[in-house]
Amino acid sequence: MKDDKNESGDGKKKKPEGESLKHLFAGGVAGAVSRTCVSPLERLKILYQVQPTQNLGIYESLRKMWVEEGFAGYMKGNGTNVVRIFPYSAVQFAAYEWFAKVLKTEGKPDLNPLQRLISGGLAGLTSVTATYPLDLVRTRLSVQTQDELKYKGIANAFGTIIKEEGVLALYKGISATLLGVAPYVGLNFMVYETLKAYVKTNIQPQPSTVLLLCCGGISGAIAQTITYPCDVLRRKMQMQGFSSHHPVYRNTWDCVQITWRTQSFGGFYKGLVPNYLKVVPSISITFVVYENVKKMVGA
Repeated sequence: MKDDKNESGDGKKKKPEGESLKHLFAGGVAGAVSRTCVSPLERLKILYQVQPTQNLGIYESLRKMWVEEGFAGYMKGNGTNVVRIFPYSAVQFAAYEWFAKVLKTEGKPDLNPLQRLISGGLAGLTSVTATYPLDLVRTRLSVQTQDELKYKGIANAFGTIIKEEGVLALYKGISATLLGVAPYVGLNFMVYETLKAYVKTNIQPQPSTVLLLCCGGISGAIAQTITYPCDVLRRKMQMQGFSSHHPVYRNTWDCVQITWRTQSFGGFYKGLVPNYLKVVPSISITFVVYENVKKMVGA
């Protein structure tokens, strides 16, 4: 009688939970490595988004950051970012793999673009909901300067926010985030996986690292262009209560109206150029590291 158990090459049963743990680990490592590599541009993007008076160019802003704060300025908020991005990226990739299995059509070797989009969108919603408070704390730590040093670290930031603004303050801006994250993550996975499938079929059966980096960069650029306004609104909502310099919004729609009234259309895309410089290498590195770590752990 034929054994209906899934077995690996060594004859041992492959446990679904074991595969999920490997996907969690690979996704976490991929996120941590990529975000650390682009930390200076990540901080610069946030400064552009939340400080309307930030009018210096990219090079001048990075130079100013170096002169005033040194290398530590480039890495400010990165510790929190890694603490946040490891579980965020881990949950996102593991969730994508799980949703992909659920949505995959029986008898088909791969997902179609729509299935990839839905799997990615659901994975994005899952990961954001699980890690949002860390993202808010990371944002506030990133925009601190020596002249306005409000928080001493991750734990202090959590405690201060809860004490001064309440527990729900840790979820400020989550509605704008959820609106943007589903299409953003969905588009990322859909474009990347579709391009990778095309490359494997028409160019290289085993895509090189360079080709995978290109697939990741294109997917990140497309997804970010479409969903960037939601990212801007999220940052603005997160900064409420940080200091008297930042306006207070009643809700996300109020934030939209004030941004349009004070900064017009360009206000929704402030910081987009440095964000491109961050997103293209970040998404590229994330997917490539994930693919390689998956191979290393046998996922």
